[in-house]
Amino acid sequence: MVTAKTELFEKELQEAALLFKALSHPARLAIIKHLAETKTCISGNISDELPLSRTTVNQHLAELKKVGLIQGEIEGTRVNYCLNIENINALHKLTYFFFKEVQARDKKHCK
Repeated sequence: MVTAKTELFEKELQEAALLFKALSHPARLAIIKHLAETKTCISGNISDELPLSRTTVNQHLAELKKVGLIQGEIEGTRVNYCLNIENINALHKLTYFFFKEVQARDKKHCK
């Protein structure tokens, strides 16, 4: 059986890498920022806020939804998207503690 190299790392790092990968495109960051600023679920008009086609925006929405940072509800022919606040907060916590640990190690080993 062949093991993916990512499986050689602890589960927490694997999950963090998936989230960071989902955030690795400026369009996805813009989508998250826009949803946070609107403070409500919005339907298919996100592409009006970005310099990208609706198809491209939908691909980015799918990636964000796949990792659970946004959620969507189908209402008729429209999908209402909003932040998954629980997962956004978990991402914030994960990022905070990850970089806190990195920073603490840096202070101990480098001058």
